[in-house]
Amino acid sequence: MSARAVVVERYGDPDSFALKPRDPGTPGPGKIAIRVHAAGVSYVDVLAAEGLHQMKPPLPFVPGSEFAGVIEAVGEGVDPARIGERVMASGFGAAFSEAAVIPAKLAHAIPETMDFATASIFRVSYATAWHALVQRSSLKAGETVLVLGAGGAVGYAAVEIAKALGARVIASASSPEKRDLALRGGADAVVDSRSSTWRDDVKAANDGKPVDIVVDPLGGDATEPAFRSLAWNGRHLVIGFAAGHIPKLPINLALLKGASLIGVDIRQFGLYEPERHEEVLPALFGLYRQGHLHPPIAQRYPLEQFAAAMKDAKGGRLAGRVVLDMAS
Repeated sequence: MSARAVVVERYGDPDSFALKPRDPGTPGPGKIAIRVHAAGVSYVDVLAAEGLHQMKPPLPFVPGSEFAGVIEAVGEGVDPARIGERVMASGFGAAFSEAAVIPAKLAHAIPETMDFATASIFRVSYATAWHALVQRSSLKAGETVLVLGAGGAVGYAAVEIAKALGARVIASASSPEKRDLALRGGADAVVDSRSSTWRDDVKAANDGKPVDIVVDPLGGDATEPAFRSLAWNGRHLVIGFAAGHIPKLPINLALLKGASLIGVDIRQFGLYEPERHEEVLPALFGLYRQGHLHPPIAQRYPLEQFAAAMKDAKGGRLAGRVVLDMAS
């Protein structure tokens, strides 16, 4: 299968990576070959390529972890009827390429109305947000959800999902553009994450009351004041540390509030609870078909401009996601 791919031969700046011809080979047993049409570019993808993430793929490798395209060939044990299927897929070492070979179980048929660019940024962020809100914190209609980093991938997904499930949503974000995006996604109120009166702003946005759930993909200095904003029996969902460092929390706060600190790791969830994990995408596709979910794309780049795309994704300034469009 003739294709080009971004190749990381040594960890470093995206400008040091090369776009090269690369044949991913033919699919072996249980695998499929995909002609890639679009790939999402995430902050984590860039950290991994720079060697700054806890997961360090062996060199050389193709960066990126989430993409969409069409199945062109299948290996032994895979239903040949899947050839021609439009899919979203995941797999480290495959995404920033015009073709990929991955295990068939990592590719999922997409709704007929979903385009490839949308599919390439849908699964990880929306599945993480759904798992956090529904399966980890048991969100109930009428509860108030405070979303940190609401202009980011998981944060924005949490805004849309929480609103679709009947919650009141307060979105915290660092720029007017990101706060506007959260409002378009259905947030009932927004607050400036850089405000010196942030906790008071959050309380005012919720009519003077504390919040029921905190969605926290940021960590850093945002975590403790957010936890302090919880109501009795509140739940604080720890999803990641995009702010750059892991915070420490006085654990007496959990006792005083009867609150829970809940870890959310969608990858380990799939390993430990595969049956419940299989429930996530069908539920999300249902919300998508009903018109509740609209993954935001801020910038699209051709594959040749992968370095600029990666820098944009790491910079965190854009309101929405970055997508690489592959040559057809």
